[in-house]
Amino acid sequence: MLNLISLGGQHQGVFGIPKCTDTSRLCNYMRRILRYAAYFEYIQESLVQAAYWHDPLQEDEYRNKNVFLADINNEKIINPVYKENLQKLRTLVLVKFENDTMVEPTESEWFGFYKPGQSKEIQTLQKSDLYLQDRLGLREMEEAGKIHFLSLPGDHLQFTLTWFVENIVKKYLA
Repeated sequence: MLNLISLGGQHQGVFGIPKCTDTSRLCNYMRRILRYAAYFEYIQESLVQAAYWHDPLQEDEYRNKNVFLADINNEKIINPVYKENLQKLRTLVLVKFENDTMVEPTESEWFGFYKPGQSKEIQTLQKSDLYLQDRLGLREMEEAGKIHFLSLPGDHLQFTLTWFVENIVKKYLA
């Protein structure tokens, strides 16, 4: 693989329920269930969405019990193969949808996330341990000009064919 184009990918996971407000009783109930059960082994192995659940209020539990994301982001044990494979890319394009209602926080689409220990303030990729320790080689890739951060208005995966051809195909795949 030479180029990787990520359209709204949840690279640091999600901590939110799509289209759920803080005032909804049902949503608040679902949040309590997720806080309690998201890292149960059966849930992690049975529901793909649980593998992307990243609770910034329970970072240790996330790192220890998440079966996918914590591993692939080198947050458990450093696997040099993950870094080597990512660095083989010629280009990594990360597309963030500015009004995304499916990915919370939307900054996860650019490897950003909430600062550890709280769920309000966002930490960019460049301020994260993932980047500062260069566990995946993202810092090295950005310094080499291999990472491109694109954003567009709209909800999750809402773009036109014209936008895709002009901004993705012609620039990164031609």
